[in-house]
Amino acid sequence: MSDPVTEQQVADGRRLRGDASRHTVLAHATDLASVEGLDGLSIGRLAEASGRSKSSIAGLFQNKEGLQVATVDAGRAVFVAVVVEPARSRPRGLPRLVALMSNVIEYSRSRVFAGGCFFAAISADYDSKPGPVRDAVRSAIEQWYGYLEIQVRTAAGDGSLDLDDEGIEQLAFALPALYEQANARSLLYGSDRPYALAARGMRDLLLEAGADASTLSALPV
Repeated sequence: MSDPVTEQQVADGRRLRGDASRHTVLAHATDLASVEGLDGLSIGRLAEASGRSKSSIAGLFQNKEGLQVATVDAGRAVFVAVVVEPARSRPRGLPRLVALMSNVIEYSRSRVFAGGCFFAAISADYDSKPGPVRDAVRSAIEQWYGYLEIQVRTAAGDGSLDLDDEGIEQLAFALPALYEQANARSLLYGSDRPYALAARGMRDLLLEAGADASTLSALPV
């Protein structure tokens, strides 16, 4: 005779099923938000898109704000997995910076999310609306920009780039700005051409900052 199922095993099974349901629903939520923005994301709209009941989604997230914050966290996790983690195999500084720029272009170009860059799609909704959702969006974007600036500063520190503090700040601002504009124009015009222009612009900025051309092969001319 097999051993009886314990209460703990029952609870663990429920937790695993709940985690799987949450993961599935959030995959729909991030894709939907990348197209319609966070303002358009509600329990009812997500139920319609995912084929789940409103009650099951409400049980996972409680309310619209809880759903939106969880969606931001899920979008950040995908971004880190697709853009940041692969670049960590490269040395800190210029090699990692170049990998990050190449990865973020491909992340948008390949439409990891249906609406292109998840954070570009949602940031306009909440940049002037204080509250937990804005805090979550701001925190995620600040971490990305901060990580980029660390790589620029490291490259300047080891001599790969010839920049003072003002130049470091300017380059850390300009590189993601080129990517964000490419994402917006690609979506608007239905073209990959903006990504090639952004990559070339990034390469030019890095060359002007003193980078060796041999380190920039991931950013095509």
